[in-house]
Amino acid sequence: MDIIDELRSYRERDIPYSRVLSSMCTTPHPVALEAHRMFVETNLGDPGIFVGTTELERKVIEMLGSLLNHPKAAGYISSGGTEANIQGIRAARNLKRVKNPNIVIPKSAHFSFEKIGDILGVEIRRAALDESYRVDTAEVERMVDENTVAIVGIAGTTELGQVDDIEELGRIAGDVDVFLHVDAAFGGLVLPFMDERIPFDFGVEGVSSITVDPHKMGMATIPAGGILFRGEEFLRALEVETPYLTSKYQYTLTGTRPGTGVASTYAVLKHLGFEGMKEIVERCLRNTRILVEEMEGIGFEPVIRPTMNVVSFHAEKAEKIKDELYRRRWVISTIREPKAVRMVIMPHVTEEIIKEFISELRQVVRVV
Repeated sequence: MDIIDELRSYRERDIPYSRVLSSMCTTPHPVALEAHRMFVETNLGDPGIFVGTTELERKVIEMLGSLLNHPKAAGYISSGGTEANIQGIRAARNLKRVKNPNIVIPKSAHFSFEKIGDILGVEIRRAALDESYRVDTAEVERMVDENTVAIVGIAGTTELGQVDDIEELGRIAGDVDVFLHVDAAFGGLVLPFMDERIPFDFGVEGVSSITVDPHKMGMATIPAGGILFRGEEFLRALEVETPYLTSKYQYTLTGTRPGTGVASTYAVLKHLGFEGMKEIVERCLRNTRILVEEMEGIGFEPVIRPTMNVVSFHAEKAEKIKDELYRRRWVISTIREPKAVRMVIMPHVTEEIIKEFISELRQVVRVV
């Protein structure tokens, strides 16, 4: 067997995105694929060699910063939200030196914060959620003490797509002089394009850093995460010496760093523009409403009315439904509290796919 045929046989075993309703990633935009191919050999770990790619990254950060109300933001394109969250907290820890550092996060925070506690040696304090599944800001305020180096707010929770009260968290952070990191890995490229304005970005006083992932709703190729800071001092707090490279210092977490994420992000943002991005977000929100109507029609009630294109539905047999759908090569996910099935309506999830899925789900609920 030719090696390409062998590889193709493995790839064909993957479940296509057209059957995936659980992922926060999606099929890359065609222009992203073309840009990816053009920059496939670049390595931003040695920026003095890849001068054009390095300049392109600066432009991408400026574009994302402008979208998030701070054109002069500092930052870089990372491997994804996990790395971005690590770097946001690492910068806060390094700038606010205390003996036994802790951070206060919502119970809805992404599992990357488990890794952060382990890697960075910071205590993780988890604040409860309110009845709307947003962080209880009063509890956050109670948990903060003299060893707190950062508060974390989520703009687009993984399970429900909910947005914490970032303005109130910003007030708390300002009152106690700690950093506020916003994990907007998903919501960062959804919320700015919604008609309902939900404050979450650098326009909120107190926000120090933001995670935003172009390989999610930005339709860039993987990997293309992002970490943005309010100022250059955060990057300086992350620097280590790199004596054998073309640059004297490096502030990124990974050394070798592909330029493909930078190029594909830039290509999509320039090709579509903010208006084009808004059209795609609106289409995803419209399809989310269609899904909710269809699900309600067969007896599934949403846990909350979706804020964005993430929605979960109460289901006592959630795990059995998920497993049976997977056996039929449909992929959804579940949440534990409350028991529910969860779906994300990404750009690849069309109205036709939703109708096909609902037809399959009707059969599944009869047998589980």
